[in-house]
Amino acid sequence: MMTTEEKVAYWTKISDDDLEVAETMLKNNHRLYTGFMCHQTLEKIFKAGYQKIKNETPPYTHNLIRLAELAGFYDLFSDEQKSFLSTVNSFNIEARYPDYKNQIAQSLTNERCKEIFVQTQQMQQWIKEEILSKK
Repeated sequence: MMTTEEKVAYWTKISDDDLEVAETMLKNNHRLYTGFMCHQTLEKIFKAGYQKIKNETPPYTHNLIRLAELAGFYDLFSDEQKSFLSTVNSFNIEARYPDYKNQIAQSLTNERCKEIFVQTQQMQQWIKEEILSKK
């Protein structure tokens, strides 16, 4: 059976892997998948934070806002970060349906994807420093 720290390390590692894939998608101009992998990066790091804070298995949800709320760190985010989360949250479920997929794909310019990637990277790093590094 895995310890809490091993579970946190597991979620953190796959978050890092997802961020690496997001960067690859960005470099190859796969904008929709850049957004999706940014969502996955944050989902996994939020689950690591949940595991660390609550010492229990994270809930089976893909909703970033809900995960951050349940873990207790959503209120630590600025209004800008909350707005960013709302944007990235839509890249998971809505991106799987054709009408939404086309709409989202049209809204994601290369520059916007770069911004989303950088903000994802910053938020992931903040969770690592502020939440996961605490004893």
